[in-house]
Amino acid sequence: MVEQALRSTTLETVHESLGATFTDFAGWRMPVRYDSDLAEHAAVRERAGLFDLSHMGEIHLRGPQAADALDHALAGKLSAMSVGRAKYSLLLTQDGGVIDDVITYRLAEDHFIVVANASNAEVDAQELTTRAAGFDAEVDDASDRTALIAVQGPASEEILLRALTTGDSGVEGIGAEDLREMKNYRFAEGTYRGEQLLIARTGYTGEDGFELYVPDELAAVLWEQLTVAGGEDLTPCGLACRDTLRLEAGMPLYGHELGRDLYPAQSGMARVVALTSKGDFVGREGVEAADLSDRPVLVGLVAEGRRAARADAKVRDTEGREVGAVTSGVLSPTLGHPIAMAFVRPTVTEVGTELIADVRGKDLPVRVVALPFYSRA
Repeated sequence: MVEQALRSTTLETVHESLGATFTDFAGWRMPVRYDSDLAEHAAVRERAGLFDLSHMGEIHLRGPQAADALDHALAGKLSAMSVGRAKYSLLLTQDGGVIDDVITYRLAEDHFIVVANASNAEVDAQELTTRAAGFDAEVDDASDRTALIAVQGPASEEILLRALTTGDSGVEGIGAEDLREMKNYRFAEGTYRGEQLLIARTGYTGEDGFELYVPDELAAVLWEQLTVAGGEDLTPCGLACRDTLRLEAGMPLYGHELGRDLYPAQSGMARVVALTSKGDFVGREGVEAADLSDRPVLVGLVAEGRRAARADAKVRDTEGREVGAVTSGVLSPTLGHPIAMAFVRPTVTEVGTELIADVRGKDLPVRVVALPFYSRA
């Protein structure tokens, strides 16, 4: 069997020059770290980190019925979203399981961008094309020509102000006030060296931050411009610290806390599904008909010491009965103790419940807590 070559982002040579260690992530050759996972994690919590997320998918929907098409395709009322705003939503199977979690931006009354996870980008584009077929809307998968760079952390706003609003920045249409006044899940559009630039105040780290979308050919120069402006306050970061950051913030990862065999409510995502609206969407009947009374529910777990329960570790109650399994776990760099997310039986989800996780054959006492584990507020 011939192994398929890994795909690379347009910034691969930049990462190589910075000494990155690479990993296979969803078929992409991505930087997992540049130096130290812990140092990169701390940089985002204390100053700012610079991420290449160009492996993610960007799918445009344009046309008079683009909003209606998305109301049908996604489990959220996208037509109610104002221009200039972003919304987190889910792409569901007919039965109500989760194909992907996505962020949708409304650029105009008749123009949206759906940002998909790298592992699902092609499937999402196909699903959106199929679901939009009955509407006056065109689907354009721009993933192969779009780069996504994120600046995350408490210093991110000041770094962007230095990089993009002073001197000969190459940015037009986005000023200092646009960045300062931009609220969470809002965005601004302009141009960068004559090409489209979208800056959104979104992210996946639990910190304040921005995500910047530009054509592939401008990614390297934008990365360098941000690096120079950031100086010692900005650290290039890989996927390893992105995972520990999102876990501390209680954010789900597809394939771990979200999946086709999981209903949104099991993962704490019931609020995302627009069941209160009158419209229909793919998966609505499956969600409404689901019997969740005995299905496992996602909870947070904490422990003492330094040993952390990892994904797939079994979870038992204090009587020794198996009640679930860990989906993601780590020794929290910020909090200094083990944290994990796990799907457990509904009978043991109450905050404060004492459970036991199996860590390589040894018992680790854990306790159920509310998510997230960490919040910058």
